[in-house]
Formats: sequence, structure tokens, C-alpha cells
Amino acid sequence: MRVQGHDYSLQGAYFLTLCLKERILVFGDVKDGEMHLNELGRFVEREWQNVANTYPGVSLDSFVVMPDHVHGIVMIDDCVNHTNNGAIHESPLQPTERRKMTISRLVGRFKTVTAKWINSMRGTPGQAVWQRNYHDRIIRDSFELHRIREYIAANPSRWGTDKTVVTD
Repeated sequence: MRVQGHDYSLQGAYFLTLCLKERILVFGDVKDGEMHLNELGRFVEREWQNVANTYPGVSLDSFVVMPDHVHGIVMIDDCVNHTNNGAIHESPLQPTERRKMTISRLVGRFKTVTAKWINSMRGTPGQAVWQRNYHDRIIRDSFELHRIREYIAANPSRWGTDKTVVTD
């Protein structure tokens, strides 16, 4: 699913889709073209927003939590891959090169945190919550960024009629 040979720690914009295992409807309902999140959906939304606080140099753009998936645009700034002082578990006196932020690390952490909490709330410890992988698209220009933002914003209004993922 990843682009062969692409370094997913490079500066840029990435469109991500994360789907629940077996596309079960867990995060709420779509009514009259609007997404209404339940407690699980609100938690997932907060954790998605927390991604930018967890990873310096990462920012979020448009996103939506749907009943069985999450769409979001993640931006990686170039500064995230430079030398940094005082990273967690590193001496603040010795500059070290932090591990590169990759999209897969970000998604992995998000899925782990949310799956543990969801399983705790549902009383299903250790059960798989998310599909094993995720869909990604490297956003190549401002036109594509605008088109994907529109796709994300309109996703609830298409619920039930369009279960496709933007590919080109």
C-alpha cells in the first residue's frame, strides 16, 4: 500500500484513511448528512487532534471520524528530521539526532492508544480494533490538497452512497 521507495519521513502532506476491522460501525451515526460521534468516536477524534501535540513538526489539516473509519491529512514539516535538544529520554545537554518521524510510526501509535481505550470501554481486551494496514496518498500539489479537503468535508453527506477512498 505504500509507494515503493518513498521516504515517509519527508516533508509533505499525506492523506490517510484508517478503517476499523471488518468495517464495524463503532464511532457513531450519520444522520441527515452529518456525523454524530458517540463516546468512542469523540475519544478517537481527541486522540487524532492530539497527534500534533505528540509529534513536534507534525500538524493536522482536515479530518473526519466516520462510523467505521477516519480520514485525515497529516503535514510533516522539514524541522522534524533535524537535530534536536532535549527529546524525551535524552539528555538535554547533548544534542542528538532524533529518529525520523514517519507516517507509519504516527499511525501505529494512534491505533495502539485508541485500540487499548476502545477495548477497555467495550470489555474486549486484546481484540483487534483497526484493520492491519491503512491507505495513504502523498499529496502532490495545492489543487490535490484542496480536492482532498473537499472529499473529507463531504464524506458524511455521501455516507451510504459512496464507500470509496480517493486515489487519484
